[in-house]
Amino acid sequence: MKENGLIHLYCGDGKGKTTASVGLLVRALGRGFRVVFLQFLKWQETGELALLYSLDGVTVIRGEDIPHKFTWSMSETEKEALAEIHNEMFRQAVSACGTERCLLVLDELVGTYDMELIDKKMVTDFLENKPEGLEVVLTGRNPAPELLAVADYVSEIRKVKHPMDRGIMAREGIEL
Repeated sequence: MKENGLIHLYCGDGKGKTTASVGLLVRALGRGFRVVFLQFLKWQETGELALLYSLDGVTVIRGEDIPHKFTWSMSETEKEALAEIHNEMFRQAVSACGTERCLLVLDELVGTYDMELIDKKMVTDFLENKPEGLEVVLTGRNPAPELLAVADYVSEIRKVKHPMDRGIMAREGIEL
């Protein structure tokens, strides 16, 4: 039975998936892990990023060339280009983990995977054959069955009520 290098999945329609991954990241960093934090699909600067960039032992990977719009507004050509960016970011993150004790956070991988904005085979091959001691965190709304199957932890964050339902948009320091 494997005890080290498990896969965590934070999913659901509620607020807090990225926040949960950052909490685990802080815990791992405090115990001497290296951390690689890869963020898919997001282009906004957020409060956690400002902190993560300043911490020793944390590598942050985000797409510099990601279009500043939602995927439903993208053309097929833009989606294909975004998939190539995501594939390269993924390879860079895996490489950055190295052989030391590491936590790899793949924020918004679930949606990226679902929308085929990353090479699915590359992702599943990696998850099924990842280095033994590497902890991996996946976040996103609706995980595919194969992501659920490979995960050791699955935590669903369910929305009961959210200010966006009343037209209150993301607020700095809370959602951004």
